Amino acid sequence: MTDLIVIGAGPAGLMAAEMAAAQGMSVTIADAMPSVGRKFLMAGKSGLNLTKNEDMPAYLAAFGLLPDNLRAILADFGPQAVMRWAEGLDQPLFTGSTGRVFPKAMKASPLLRAWLARLGNAGVTVQTRWRWQGWQGDALAFDTPAGVQMISAKAVVLALGGGSWARLGSDGAWMRHLPDVTAPFAPANMGFMVDWSPHMARHLGAPVKAVAMMAGAVTTRGECIISARGIEGGGIYALSRAMREGAPLVMDLLPDWTLAQVRRALAKPRGKASVTNHLRKVLRLDPVRLALLAEFGLPYPDDLAPLIKALRVLHAGPRPLDEAISTAGGVRLDALTDDLMLRARPGVFCAGEMLDWEAPTGGYLISASMATGRQAGLAAAAYAKSR
Repeated sequence: MTDLIVIGAGPAGLMAAEMAAAQGMSVTIADAMPSVGRKFLMAGKSGLNLTKNEDMPAYLAAFGLLPDNLRAILADFGPQAVMRWAEGLDQPLFTGSTGRVFPKAMKASPLLRAWLARLGNAGVTVQTRWRWQGWQGDALAFDTPAGVQMISAKAVVLALGGGSWARLGSDGAWMRHLPDVTAPFAPANMGFMVDWSPHMARHLGAPVKAVAMMAGAVTTRGECIISARGIEGGGIYALSRAMREGAPLVMDLLPDWTLAQVRRALAKPRGKASVTNHLRKVLRLDPVRLALLAEFGLPYPDDLAPLIKALRVLHAGPRPLDEAISTAGGVRLDALTDDLMLRARPGVFCAGEMLDWEAPTGGYLISASMATGRQAGLAAAAYAKSR
């Protein structure tokens, strides 16, 4: 029997293993994939955004409404702690102009190699191609290359990820083992489908800049991308929860202008210029914003200014679950104690994306997964010591 088994080798599971090993526990990590940290590595493909360098109130506000215990867990391992941890692995960091924090190496692989080396030195065992098949009595059952393995442990940390990116290991298959404590998955931090008119073809792949976007009570000045499949990117991800829940997407194409300023500019003589050329000249709208205005605004009303300030962008709903950056749904927070133990299964703790929450992108998702993994690892070690 091992003291602790951690199922899932993403940031939450690796952090849980690190914390428990530091408490003197014997720890085994089991992961279904041939190698560990696959989604973590993919997240770092274009630059590993570890966290957001901002004060704690702003950091916590980005997560929206959360139970007090979860907010405390995030605060205990917030941006500054994440940065110190990475630097402790000899990974120099830098903070970008928007406050996002990256390793100077940019990619995730150097950090992951250093992390795995630290875990190995702490005596942590890693088993790959071990797919969890639930419980048989008090033992955990795994399908492995050597056949079915039955493992007993004093405590368990489940860090199994969400339901997106199945090819990287987050396939949500674990839900069938915890049917009474979970909420159905829904896409989070995802793009939305738009059936573009042919005139939009030349704008595919173009960024939409210098706009404000609103959905429900949320407003962002972030950018988005016009893609062949719809609209996506950081600005859309920030609004994705409200949009998924039915709030319309509205764009202000000139957020630094008042409605009166737009009206005055449009009132200038047009002469023989087309409406599009007039808009380009007097409002200085770029081709992408002009195309969006035509896509969702034609036929233009006589008073065009309100449309420019509040253009409703029609879409056909979220992209499929497996294309989402992360997922809502998973283990309900009310099914967990304050230290993330399943109320229905003493000694079993949950962490990371498998929790029913919606951590935003921009460094929040990774650092929050590590924070919950840290708490689960510490609590599981304390539980194991008490057995």
